[in-house]
Amino acid sequence: MAILKAPRRLPRLLVFVAVTCIIFTYFLLDRIPQRHGKWRTRTLYVPSSFDWAKRRQTHPLFESDMTRLPEGPPHELPRIQHDFSLDTPSKAHNQTQRRRRDAVRSTAQKCWATYREYAWGYDELRPQTLSGLDTFSGWGATLVDSLDTLWIMGLRTEFQEAVRMVGTIDWDNSTGVVCSLFETNIRYLGGLLSAYDLSQEKTLIKKAVELGNMLYAAFDTPNHMPANAFHFERARRGLLVADSREQSASVGTLSLEFTRLSQITGDMKFYSVIDRIKSELERTQSGTKLPGMWPTFVDLRNGFLTPDSSFTLGAMADSAYEYLSKMYVLLGGLDPTYKKMHTKAMETVRNHLLFRPMLPDADTADILFPGTVLSNGGKIIDLLPEVQHLGCFTGGMFALGGKLFGIDEHVEIGEKLARGCAWAYEAFPTGVMPEVSEIMPCKTPNLKPCEWNETRWQEESEDAERFSKGIRAVRAPGYMLRPEAIESIFILYRITGKEDLLDVAWRMFESIQRATETKFANSAIADVQADGGYTTKIDSMESFWIAETLKYFYLIFSDPELISLDEYVFNTEAHPFKRPKPGGDDMPGGGEKPMHD
Repeated sequence: MAILKAPRRLPRLLVFVAVTCIIFTYFLLDRIPQRHGKWRTRTLYVPSSFDWAKRRQTHPLFESDMTRLPEGPPHELPRIQHDFSLDTPSKAHNQTQRRRRDAVRSTAQKCWATYREYAWGYDELRPQTLSGLDTFSGWGATLVDSLDTLWIMGLRTEFQEAVRMVGTIDWDNSTGVVCSLFETNIRYLGGLLSAYDLSQEKTLIKKAVELGNMLYAAFDTPNHMPANAFHFERARRGLLVADSREQSASVGTLSLEFTRLSQITGDMKFYSVIDRIKSELERTQSGTKLPGMWPTFVDLRNGFLTPDSSFTLGAMADSAYEYLSKMYVLLGGLDPTYKKMHTKAMETVRNHLLFRPMLPDADTADILFPGTVLSNGGKIIDLLPEVQHLGCFTGGMFALGGKLFGIDEHVEIGEKLARGCAWAYEAFPTGVMPEVSEIMPCKTPNLKPCEWNETRWQEESEDAERFSKGIRAVRAPGYMLRPEAIESIFILYRITGKEDLLDVAWRMFESIQRATETKFANSAIADVQADGGYTTKIDSMESFWIAETLKYFYLIFSDPELISLDEYVFNTEAHPFKRPKPGGDDMPGGGEKPMHD
């Protein structure tokens, strides 16, 4: 009998071993981030391999050194969003906007599906070669940046799958030895906090706290000013130092995210380091070569010095100004410093950086653009009429601040700036404005209109035969799928309720689609001046395409109460943070109701 029983035990043993191996492999793989697999991970949270919260600080901030969030209930701030309940749009109008909204949603689904198929876990999709590319440390910038867009569009299956993947991110596993504090903050930390505010997924706030603790090490410097070049090994050893020539945007665009993290967690260290930056901004604002504004570069290492001569609302400075009024909102109006800094900065911008273009059509001439100023600190202030797509956010910034602080003229300026960028879109053959161009400025004082001068334009334009009237030069002809123009149109629509802005937005979306759409996704293009709209595609689809551009297009065609400007404040990467409410919980979360009907 013993001889007969052996063969029966062997198959059972083999089955047992096989099942054990399958189970072991299942749980092992479940904890490994998969970059290309289509299957869904089941582990919602895997801690990063290094705990930055336990790192010993070289230059510690003790409890007695820390500034706490302002105490007291949030103020009742002025209403920002137009009261759309008073409007009576026709049924056809509603149907039109729903069709437009759904077209945007379909584009987002198409791009997300292609990213998931060919670049899952990579920072961005290469839409031409259908491959992934790591540009922001390899933690999946598109994955994290798109979370709140997926939620807002009602793509809950895609959202939950993305959350499972995000739960496995290891912040200690980077594709480089250095990351940008600024970019990591606005894309990753901002994306996690916003998605948590909307969904209350605990995995997201756990990963946000991990990342926040890591980025907090950027402030472990001798003067507690942040080192934007976050060298991982030097940060672990407490050897970082602030830069003596840092972009003002890099230091001024940390406040919303760090403040929101303190609001949610109750850990004051994040807000405390931000409040130190605020104090330096306030102290130096009136002492620069263009009082009221900070130069493009500041010296963080040697006392927050501001000797630079260039002042702009474009690249390297933009969001430092954007965050002033938004911090006032996020803090519930409890810190008037941000209001004072915003209004002072916007007056300087109005008086020195804004210009009216010289155009032949009087009906379209009532628009404005932000330029760049070179100042020697005395009487020499040169305005360069350089228009950056990045600077197109200024329309929304002026309008938001004007509405918030009761400055009607600033709301009007905001609309003229927003419509200026919309005009620039239509001034090029593709219907899309370039990254950088120069516009013929009026030479009249105080932003007053001027008459068209054909001779002057012919003499100053670098290609009068090719350019639309008013365009003087094109310095960077490409379009990188940027959101700033539609961002301002969206904000102006939500503030004013002017329905023609919906048609402006739709023309922009259709033009972008024609110029950038490929079989699988959307792609940056090399030249918006392409004849007949036949554009040369660049193999790039940065994370902000889904995170910002498509989100703003979706929201402008959606129910205005979806992500209301009176309930949320957007960071510079279009991540909405929940605003504190007077008499209520100032750290509320989102509901479970899908936002897409």
